[in-house]
Amino acid sequence: MDKERIRVRVRFFAAPREAVGATELEREVPAGTTVEELIGLLTGEYPALRRYTRFLSIAVNRAYVGVQTVLQDGDEVACLPPVGGG
Repeated sequence: MDKERIRVRVRFFAAPREAVGATELEREVPAGTTVEELIGLLTGEYPALRRYTRFLSIAVNRAYVGVQTVLQDGDEVACLPPVGGG
């Protein structure tokens, strides 16, 4: 019994983009995958990304989300560096 799979596009900016070496990746993941699980898969593939994960802001379809957000087929996930300010 095959578990349904979905496709997501992951976009990277600034330091996370440098860590991955790409602006954008597409990944096929099991249906029900959360943002946190996706980031875990990506840090397994790209260990240099791990140093940024604590500070990343994540947006799905241009809306900031929490790590427990469940991804849907066709979602665009943006991994954004921390925003400085003061």
